[in-house]
Amino acid sequence: MTDIPSQLIAAISRRADRSASPAVRLLIDEIVARHGQAAQAVLFYGSCLRTGDDLEGLVDLYLVVDRYRAAYTSRVQTFLNVLLPPNVYYLEREFEGQVVRTKYAVLSLSDFQKGTSKRWFHSYLWGRFCQPTALLFARNHEVARLIEEGFAQSVLTFIRRVLPRVNSDFSARQMWCRGLELSYRAELRAEQPAKSARLFDAAPDYYERITRIAMNAVVFPVEMIHRTDGISYRVQIPARVRFFSRLTWGLRFMQGKLLSALRLLKAMATFEGGVDYILWKIERHSGVTVDIEPRLRNRPLLAMWVLSWRLYRRGGFR
Repeated sequence: MTDIPSQLIAAISRRADRSASPAVRLLIDEIVARHGQAAQAVLFYGSCLRTGDDLEGLVDLYLVVDRYRAAYTSRVQTFLNVLLPPNVYYLEREFEGQVVRTKYAVLSLSDFQKGTSKRWFHSYLWGRFCQPTALLFARNHEVARLIEEGFAQSVLTFIRRVLPRVNSDFSARQMWCRGLELSYRAELRAEQPAKSARLFDAAPDYYERITRIAMNAVVFPVEMIHRTDGISYRVQIPARVRFFSRLTWGLRFMQGKLLSALRLLKAMATFEGGVDYILWKIERHSGVTVDIEPRLRNRPLLAMWVLSWRLYRRGGFR
């Protein structure tokens, strides 16, 4: 990752360097204890990070491990994580009379580095970690450095993949909103279309700053234009590159729908309460509610197919 501007890594490191709240620290301690020395880093991502409210929602964490085999005692869990990373687990603990909940995903350091690099086709990881993410635990300074480099590489990968899909003249906000919209469409997400704008507006100064730095490292010629209302950009991209980009994003949309469905199926089978978690997630993001019979809650594989059909009919998936 020698092509990453040092200024970009520094800007992202300052944003990522945060302390966990006591409630989130309780969850982190439990997660690290579960996976022992395999645990290398814990990353905090998502809506609870943006709002600062970790007791109302579901805290989104990523556990980065050195090797999947070392992270589990179960060969089945190891196999599933290798086959289709990440594995997802649910954990809740009581904290000062309230319940703090997390959904944490297990990812190897190797998969994290590959998934944030420009060599990785799908946006599942670089489309997430280009957004503000906190590094709440690192085994040592070397691991912290690799994680922060991965965050910076995600930004570069994201911008390089998105620039051919924006107009020749654009603002940072227009580029990020367009790119986040594309990456959400590349998954089986229940998000409303306006979500991408809210993500940018949650940290506009940060996005503006890292965009200015990253534009010096993209492969296309980009001109920075200073206007009275802020900075905008002008990029020169050949028509054939734009055409190829439309095709590749179309492939990401198809690939992502399939992978997302498989990950949902796996999540329902890998942690207790998986069916309830999926129902809660869909309702939270789309407002669509679906009832499921008690007998199906104990049969997650069967429930997956019944639930998918009912959600599809009610518009829970877009």
